[in-house]
Amino acid sequence: MMSSAFAGYASDFYMRLGVVVIGVVGTAGNGLVLYALFASKQHKKHVLIVNQNILDLFASFFLSVTFGVQLFNIPLSGELGHWLCMMLLSELLIWCFTNGSMINLAIVTIDRYLMIVYPTKSKRWVRPWVIYSACAVSWFVGISWAMPVVFYSAKVIGGICVVFAFHDDVANIASSIAYIVLFYFIILAIFIFCYWRILLVIRRQARVMASHSAAGPSNASQVQSHRIQSNVIKTMILVSALYTIAWLPLNIYSLLGTAGLISFLSFDDSRFYALLCIAFLYTATNPFIYATKFNPVKKILLEMFPCKKTPVEPTGTIPRTTNRRPAQVQERY
Repeated sequence: MMSSAFAGYASDFYMRLGVVVIGVVGTAGNGLVLYALFASKQHKKHVLIVNQNILDLFASFFLSVTFGVQLFNIPLSGELGHWLCMMLLSELLIWCFTNGSMINLAIVTIDRYLMIVYPTKSKRWVRPWVIYSACAVSWFVGISWAMPVVFYSAKVIGGICVVFAFHDDVANIASSIAYIVLFYFIILAIFIFCYWRILLVIRRQARVMASHSAAGPSNASQVQSHRIQSNVIKTMILVSALYTIAWLPLNIYSLLGTAGLISFLSFDDSRFYALLCIAFLYTATNPFIYATKFNPVKKILLEMFPCKKTPVEPTGTIPRTTNRRPAQVQERY
């Protein structure tokens, strides 16, 4: 949903500053997660997850840049003001990458679904070129949805960048409903169906492995592979759940408002701004999930930021002497 709500907060410095902080936190967090994925050599194994964090990184970066510029309330005029409105103040770059992130999250879910539920077919179908093409699709959809809406609706009025100003009410309603259905409800349906099937399969596999363990020694490589898959699935379920929760209030409000069941809040209303802030917290909070739940990332970050340094004890033997005092030294350890 290409929102112009933030453009109406020209007088509210602290609200915009809060959004800048969210963007800075998201940029730093996603940057650290990307570093950990590359440092742990997991970037080639989890290309879609890397793409997810790249999209979230750019979305967070342009969130902080866009609202950082808006803090200065620059009056717009001429050709420069027009393009500054179109490319930056309209939030175009924020929504290009945010929309792409949503699409990529659905693609990750489908990829995990095929890998767990149809492992044989997945090895035959999901080739590297398919994965890279899926990454390209997420970028294409995110950009191709946002750009026409901005270029059609954004304009400079009285030195202020105004976005989502449709003259046709039908176009406004159609655009809003189509966005909510595509970028929320369809993606939510994909989450529910795919992860429900995945959890059923994982539970069945766990029972089979438990019966094999009772019968005899199990294959260590299979156990390790199952553990890694389960870790990835748990991480992505948490990310998907965060997306669902963070974007639910804004999408429900927008749907009811578009349908005329409730009145739209003013762009200067703090309640509407709060809904938008909750939605944008999604990209800023994602890195904390990867840092605490995704083992490759967690391991690298713990090495970077050790919580506690344990003193190293001597491992060698204490040399013998004619004096019997070393026995007292041994008692101190």
